[in-house]
Amino acid sequence: MFAPKNVCPVPFDQQPLNEYLALKKSCFFAWSVLSLNKYMNTVFSIFILSLTFIIPVTWILFYNKMSLLYVFFYSILAVNIIFILLFIRLYLGWSYIVKRLLSATVFYEESGWYDGQIWIKTVDILTKDRLIGLYEINPYIKRIKYSLLLCVFLFLLESIILYLI
Repeated sequence: MFAPKNVCPVPFDQQPLNEYLALKKSCFFAWSVLSLNKYMNTVFSIFILSLTFIIPVTWILFYNKMSLLYVFFYSILAVNIIFILLFIRLYLGWSYIVKRLLSATVFYEESGWYDGQIWIKTVDILTKDRLIGLYEINPYIKRIKYSLLLCVFLFLLESIILYLI
């Protein structure tokens, strides 16, 4: 995936396609590009695992102050906040990569913050990058957006239920 220096002066690790491949292989971002079934299983597994660790913490914090129902609702609320932060991080990471892939120019640094350069992509590289951005990454971004919106909706619903109880 490395473009020759005479075609692309951008360092290897700052080329948008290589950034995409590195992000796709990273541990945190890799599960967000799984098939929909595996993605849902992973989200459910993380939910159950988080809830398993959060319930004892909320039980200790609210011991003898609230009923078990309140402890359970506050635990779910805490896990939901964790999920909102997690999906925001996923969204920001993928949207940064797709922005660099879809852009006709690439800002890069050769050796430090003081020598930033801008490289204009060739037609071939721009076409390939835009195809990858539009048809591979955008569906993942939409999935993350829907997951984030669902978590925010559930957070608001749980907050209303806790207020009414």
